[in-house]
Amino acid sequence: MTGPARVRRPTRTQLRGARAAAGFLLPFLALFALCFLAPIGYAVYESLLKVERTGTLGLGGETKEVWAGLSNYATALEDDRFTAGFGRVLLFGAVQIPVMIALATGLALLLEAASARWVGFFRTAFFLPYGVPGVIASILWGFLYVPGISPLVEIAHSAGWDVDFLSRGAVLWSIANIVTWQFTGYNMLVLIAQLKAVPGELYEAARIDGARGWQIAWHIKLPLIRPALVLTTVFSIIGTLQMFSEPKVLKPLSNSIDSGYTPNLAAYNEAFTSNNQHTAAAEAVLLALVACVLSFGFLRLVGQREPKEPKGAKGAKRVKGSKGKGGTSR
Repeated sequence: MTGPARVRRPTRTQLRGARAAAGFLLPFLALFALCFLAPIGYAVYESLLKVERTGTLGLGGETKEVWAGLSNYATALEDDRFTAGFGRVLLFGAVQIPVMIALATGLALLLEAASARWVGFFRTAFFLPYGVPGVIASILWGFLYVPGISPLVEIAHSAGWDVDFLSRGAVLWSIANIVTWQFTGYNMLVLIAQLKAVPGELYEAARIDGARGWQIAWHIKLPLIRPALVLTTVFSIIGTLQMFSEPKVLKPLSNSIDSGYTPNLAAYNEAFTSNNQHTAAAEAVLLALVACVLSFGFLRLVGQREPKEPKGAKGAKRVKGSKGKGGTSR
């Protein structure tokens, strides 16, 4: 009969390695807690308070913060402008995100094609709009949208088209144009980085099997850059819900943009115009919750669909095996 198993103690080398790992992690954890967890916790705390004023009609000189529970959240959800802003950005994302990701994917595939020329120049040109700050980009496009100043409007009017990029029905898609112009190049570079990691043997095997360029792109490249497509889509969902600078800059130019045009803009105006930081904190927390739900929901949705092995992968293995034995690839 054997005795109980002895617990093996870590060696000095293992302890030294664990301390070194903890030393490298502590600065990151401290900054993460200070710059991420602490602001979130403070916003949640502020959203559960309200200001109570004393005196006749609440005009006394003394104010204090008291516990409000979920009343600020109820106030935020009862605000028609705030809820309408959610519907507006969801419609915006449902149209703009697929268009932008499709454009970024097409540009990435074209620039990584074997026959592509001037790759470095075009890659820089497509990425350049991302280097323009969002406020500056909105100002630039604002000049192109205002009637009487915009050459685009003048050209359209001379052709007999009555266009108004800042009208109620068009301003949302004018903003979508700015966002697409600014972020397509960034998403393109993310997809190109993923394409660079694809083994060249897959393309060689597919060509041996008789696949053409578009077949290689559809059956090999797109399935293998799926993680990058998911990443860029999640970032685009979060960015869409946080949209702020574009409607803020275009607001003086269009009567169709109000103070609650997007949820982020509504929270900003609630805090710095209406001086009601507690309701603004509740709106910010609700915005963060919706972003988390949509992001993790999308990840769960795409995670249920496991990508199939791309065509040509078996051929690539065959090519590797034949080369390893000293034979030819044919």
